[in-house]
Amino acid sequence: MQNLILFLPLLNFIALLISDFLGIKGTIYLNLLCIFGTFVVSVYILKQTLFNIEYSPIFLPIWIWIDVELLQVEFGGFFDSLTAIMLFVVTFISLLVHIYSCEYMKNDPHLQRFLAYLSLFTFFMIVLVTSNNFIQLFTGWEGVGICSYLLINFWFTRIQANKAAIKAVIVNRIGDTAFAIAIFLIFKSTGSVDFSTVFLLTTKLNNLEINTICFFLFLGAMGKSAQIGLHTWLPDAMEGPTPVSALIHAATMVTAGVFFNSSMFVFISRSRFNSAPDDNCRKLNNIFCSDNSSCTNGFKKSDCIFDL
Repeated sequence: MQNLILFLPLLNFIALLISDFLGIKGTIYLNLLCIFGTFVVSVYILKQTLFNIEYSPIFLPIWIWIDVELLQVEFGGFFDSLTAIMLFVVTFISLLVHIYSCEYMKNDPHLQRFLAYLSLFTFFMIVLVTSNNFIQLFTGWEGVGICSYLLINFWFTRIQANKAAIKAVIVNRIGDTAFAIAIFLIFKSTGSVDFSTVFLLTTKLNNLEINTICFFLFLGAMGKSAQIGLHTWLPDAMEGPTPVSALIHAATMVTAGVFFNSSMFVFISRSRFNSAPDDNCRKLNNIFCSDNSSCTNGFKKSDCIFDL
């Protein structure tokens, strides 16, 4: 049942794209049914994970994605307490945003496409959260970036929306490149991209390897969470519809960096280099965003900066 949480948003996305005959009501009912079903599954996973004493983290493989000599990557769902909490947050916020979007965008002629993009974003967030290897994590990481571009640029006839979407992609490429470098270094040092294997082998890595990997992982998280230095895309991203601002830039995608740092705690705890930049960046970010939000014109931009 757990793997249903992966497929429901994806099936909703496909159905909304190809079903032109549904009409407005049919589109809304199908969308809400699938997203509500995803939320129900997340509640089931949360109940099984946090309130069942005998429950242990499990990985449910769906298929073998890459099988090249010593590199084998499986695509599936990994469920532990951290994943269960994040799934609940993502699906609950996504459900609320979908409900709001159905009313907010009901007069838009492209409502079906908008809801399809929201469902695809939810799917990639779930792929990111349920990953048990760096390749699947990176796939979800890039997927939410693609959906961010599509949603910010939803009203593509507006020049400012075009510019904001392109800016979001370019700035996020900096963090994504750093993340990709970290994955290459991890595979070079451990010979694996599987979380459990890599974390077991961290004791074999020297301080230079650990610190270098943590530095690039930290840069990757900074890009997605729009921390100071890589934050410039986020205020401009408010050019998208208001539900996009709520789903992506305040509730889910920005918290992906926080989830990422939490899941990489085994690396971070062994690195003396990474704790100081993390603390300093947090302090600078708090001061900068508090100051900027107080003198920014426009409620959406001000709230967005303050949320950081």
